[in-house]
Amino acid sequence: MTGNTFGIDAAGEADRTTEFIRRVIRGASARGAVVGVSGGVDSAAVGALCVRALGRTKVLALLMPSDHTPDQDTRDARTITKSWGTRTETVPISRIARALSGAVKLEGDRLASANVEARVRMTILYYYANTLGYLVAGTGDKSESLLGYFTKGGDGNADFFPIAHLYKTQVRALASYLGVPRGIAEKPASPQLWPGHKASDEIPADYDKLDIVLWHLFDLKSTPVKAAKEAGVPMSVVKRVLEMHRRTEHKRAPPPSLA
Repeated sequence: MTGNTFGIDAAGEADRTTEFIRRVIRGASARGAVVGVSGGVDSAAVGALCVRALGRTKVLALLMPSDHTPDQDTRDARTITKSWGTRTETVPISRIARALSGAVKLEGDRLASANVEARVRMTILYYYANTLGYLVAGTGDKSESLLGYFTKGGDGNADFFPIAHLYKTQVRALASYLGVPRGIAEKPASPQLWPGHKASDEIPADYDKLDIVLWHLFDLKSTPVKAAKEAGVPMSVVKRVLEMHRRTEHKRAPPPSLA
């Protein structure tokens, strides 16, 4: 990676990650992998890698839309899973999430309620995985991890993470190599935990800028001033990135204990 280009050897990365998936599945004596497919680039890349590694008969794709999931996302998810030829199941989650929230006497704020959806999805993924003898493939990438932009106990959980070493912009390049349609590979990140929810509502810049900041700060150990200059962003963006990273350290670290 140099300058503003996050280049990867997509063919080599696909081969390396494919072998990693096979090794993990073999090591756990698992029968296959289950992937939650949202219609976004991360889950599309992970699903494509799992199919490449294990074959379509050993991958289960789960679509878990909520009442406010955009129709386009659901269509994209169905399009990509159809192209893989995998078994695909759809489990709507809003009724489940409402039942859980309704059983709790403390009324949560919007974020607390939204995180219920992410945790419901992970519960469903593990239900299928346990039943089938599969492992849950996580769809988180390095950008999201460093920013803490994931739900603890939700999409932050999985049995293995095939793309956790790749920044979002690198995932897009890998997805394109794997044959993910351009409209999905380049789709703006949208967690959709509430109606109209977009990543840009919560992160301080688009990923093409953020990844440069993150790479300079955490890979190259550059100064914040240099990171801002290389990314072409104001210092306020870099400070926000550092604050998000500091505040979410508990998400990345093992739970503390006296043991």
